[in-house]
Amino acid sequence: MDVTYPPEPWHLTGHCLVSLFLVPGDDAPDPPLPSGARTLTVFGRRIVATAFFVYEPPSPLTYNEIMCTTVSVRRLLPFVTIPFIQVDSAASRAGGRELWSIPKELNGFAVRRLDRYAAESVATARLPRPPRWVLPFLPIAFRLLQGDDAGGARTPVAGLVRARPVRAEWEFDGAGPLAHLAGRRPVFSLAVPRFRLRFGGRRTRRW
Repeated sequence: MDVTYPPEPWHLTGHCLVSLFLVPGDDAPDPPLPSGARTLTVFGRRIVATAFFVYEPPSPLTYNEIMCTTVSVRRLLPFVTIPFIQVDSAASRAGGRELWSIPKELNGFAVRRLDRYAAESVATARLPRPPRWVLPFLPIAFRLLQGDDAGGARTPVAGLVRARPVRAEWEFDGAGPLAHLAGRRPVFSLAVPRFRLRFGGRRTRRW
C-alpha cells in the first residue's frame, strides 16, 4: 500500500532534546557520503549529536523521532549528515526517504515532555531538572548532506528555536543501533521547549 506524505517544504513545530558527544573516529560508524565529502574529526574525535524530537500541531505530520547526526564537509562547506534516525510515522518515514534521502526507520516511543524520552531498544534520555527558563527565539540554519554517489540530496533547514542548556542523562542499549555511544556522557545538552523549522523546499538539490 502506498503511503502519502506532504510535499516539501515541511513547516514543523514542537519540542526536542539535543546532546553533543565527542566520539573517537574509530568507534563511530561511517555514514554514506558522496565523492569529495568526509566526516569531520577534531583531534581524532567526531562531533556526534543525538536528539529526540516531538512534532506537534500545526506540523503537517505529528510524530516522535530519535536521530543521531555527524558533521560532514564537502568543498570546505559544513553539512549535517544523519546516519541513523527512527520515527513512529509511516508517512514521515516515506517522505524523509523519498524527498531527502534520510534513512528513516520505524520504532515505538514513550515521551514525557521535557522530562523523559525513550525509543524502544535504542536509547532513553532524562532531564533530572526540567528547564524553568529559556532564551528568546533564536534563528538557526544548516544544510543536510545525505546519500552517496548513487543518489542523495542536499537539503536546507532553517527556523527559530527557544532553548536553554540542561543536564541530560542518556542510556543507550548496548545491543542497539547506537551501541557505540553506550557509557558515554554528553559534553553539552540543550532543551528546546519550542521550535519552528522549515525543512526542504525549492533549494533542495537531488542527484
